[in-house]
Amino acid sequence: MLVLGRLVCHTEDVIRVGLTGGMGAGKSTVAKAFADRDAYLIDADKIAREVVAAGTPGLAALMAAFGAGIIGPDGELDRAALAAKAFADDESRAKLNAITHPLIGARTTELLDAAPANAIVVQDIPLLVENHTAPFFHAVVVVNADVDVRVHRLVTSRGLDEADARARIAAQATEQQRRVVADAWLDNSNEHAHLLEQAIDLWARRLVPYEANVRAGVVATPDPDLVAADPDSAALPTRLTNRLWAIAGDKAVAIEVTSTEPVTALRIAARDGEAGAALPELLRAGGFPADGLGAFASADPGRPAKVEIALP
Repeated sequence: MLVLGRLVCHTEDVIRVGLTGGMGAGKSTVAKAFADRDAYLIDADKIAREVVAAGTPGLAALMAAFGAGIIGPDGELDRAALAAKAFADDESRAKLNAITHPLIGARTTELLDAAPANAIVVQDIPLLVENHTAPFFHAVVVVNADVDVRVHRLVTSRGLDEADARARIAAQATEQQRRVVADAWLDNSNEHAHLLEQAIDLWARRLVPYEANVRAGVVATPDPDLVAADPDSAALPTRLTNRLWAIAGDKAVAIEVTSTEPVTALRIAARDGEAGAALPELLRAGGFPADGLGAFASADPGRPAKVEIALP
């Protein structure tokens, strides 16, 4: 849930990981690998189907807006029939979004509230990049594969024709758009086993320590291999700035990068003294605990950073 431009999560001491990737990239394999290791998985596509299932208020609202023709013989939503009406023009698309987005948001919040203490919450969101929500996660993991590989998978495993598969891929975010928001990049252009190995390694070496550090309020010891694997190191200062804005929200009036060597350092200008007093706990929960030297630093072993608060 977003309130006043910052993230509000009612479950304390969890880290939220945004998992995304283009069609056919293999995101579901990574989601399962994380879930098998006790991740608390929230699947955005599953929620989108759930809130308009047969008998729900969501389906009733869609039928009232778009007519009974969108309901199949089994009483379930006929998605093709809905798409033909809802994507006919901008007004219809806006009507669809006005019905479904609040329902999806409310259900997502319910699931976040139900997350167990000290969980690693993994939110599987296909359009995370397109929806510009990357800064609201402790970390963003992108699963990627070469376009030709993805097209082959979509044709052979999902029954799409090649032109349709390429058109759908082209309508999604580009590889570079994903790289600039990614904290971790998992390549799935080769064997399935290779992707699984990467996912398990990321879980054990980065996500588990990250969660433990946030929970304990401990600054991470950077892992050189993880740091070197940053998907787009040139975008790191912007990524960190956006993350800090998501954490601080209206308690900050400015956030600036003060240096990039030896690690990226940033300064948050607090709105006032009250905001300045609230920021340390927000930073800790957001992945930047106190460093014991009057400032704050990253709890993520793969993304070192320093943060200071400037009072007015």
